Amino acid sequence: MTGPASGRGDLAGRLGVYVVTGTDPGRSRGHLDVALAAIAGGADAVQLRAPELTDDELLPLARTLAVRCASAGVLFLVNDRLDVAVDSGADGLHLGQRDDFATARTRLGTERLLGVSVATVADVTAAEAAGADYLGVTVWPTRTKPEAVAAGLAGLRAVTAATLLPVVGIGGIVAGNAEQVLGAGATGVVVISAVSRAEDPAAAVRRLATIVRRCRTLRAGDGG
Repeated sequence: MTGPASGRGDLAGRLGVYVVTGTDPGRSRGHLDVALAAIAGGADAVQLRAPELTDDELLPLARTLAVRCASAGVLFLVNDRLDVAVDSGADGLHLGQRDDFATARTRLGTERLLGVSVATVADVTAAEAAGADYLGVTVWPTRTKPEAVAAGLAGLRAVTAATLLPVVGIGGIVAGNAEQVLGAGATGVVVISAVSRAEDPAAAVRRLATIVRRCRTLRAGDGG
C-alpha cells in the first residue's frame, strides 16, 4: 500500500482524474478491466464501487487492485465497504451521507483516507468533524446513482468556498464539461460511465488528464 500518508500532503494534486469502477456488460467489461484501463490512462485515483458484489466477492478484487494501484502510484479507495477497505490494504474509503461516516475514522485509523459525499454547505461541517480528507459533490444528475442530489455548478462553488478540504465533482461529467467543474473550484473530476462505457477507456482517461493539467496550469498562471 502506498499509504495515504504519502499522498495527504498534496492530496489535491492526487485527485485530478478520479475513476470509479463500473461495468459495461455490452462490452463484457468488468470492474477490474475498468480499473486497469484507468491506471494505464494515467488516472490519479481509482475507487472500487461494486454494490452488486458481497464483501467476500469484493475482497479478492480489492486486494488485487490495491497492489496494482500501489505499483503505479495511484490512490486506491473502496466505496462504502469499510471492512473491505481495511482488509484489502486500500488507501482509503469513500462514504455517502447515508453511510456512517461519523465513526469510520476510528476503524480507518490515521493512515487511510476518508472521502465523504456532501450535497450542501450544511453537510460540510459534519464531514470535517468526522475527519474527512476530501469531499465529493454531485454536480449533475447521473443514471449511475439516481438518488444522488445534484448540486449544480453553483452548489459546487458554494461547497468549495466553505471548506479548505479538496473537493471533487462527480455526476454527469465528461470531457466536454470537465473544464466547467474545475472552473467552479473542484480540484478534480470523478467519472464512472465516461470511462467504463467508453470505446477506449484508457484514452478517455488520458483526455481528461490533459484537461485537468491545462486547467491547473491556467489556474496557477492566474495565481489561484
